[in-house]
Amino acid sequence: QVQLVESGGGLVQSGGSLRLSCAASGFTFSTIHMSWHRQAPGKERELVASINTSGRGTTYADSVKGRFTISRDNGKNTLYLQMNSLKSEDTAVYYCNAEERVWPRRSWWGQGTQVAVSS
Repeated sequence: QVQLVESGGGLVQSGGSLRLSCAASGFTFSTIHMSWHRQAPGKERELVASINTSGRGTTYADSVKGRFTISRDNGKNTLYLQMNSLKSEDTAVYYCNAEERVWPRRSWWGQGTQVAVSS
């Protein structure tokens, strides 16, 4: 069965860095579009960054451009999010998502990892 397991979250001071990982299993990782989302308390889940199957195409939310970098290692079935210059407003639970871009367009979520940035 499909599993997405995030790790790397924690408490960090404003201006610090964290690297999130998402280990994937149960599907052919190299053929699936991947993304990171986050949900802060009292807010809706939002897209942070996405990456295509080859890793050469990426998109970012305006709020994280220039600070976050999404990447993937298809040989290790792992998705990453390097987060630099963290701000208090980055505090949220971060989720890994896998989505098929063709029918039946299934989507899977990880359980999330908490990131807390102290000011």
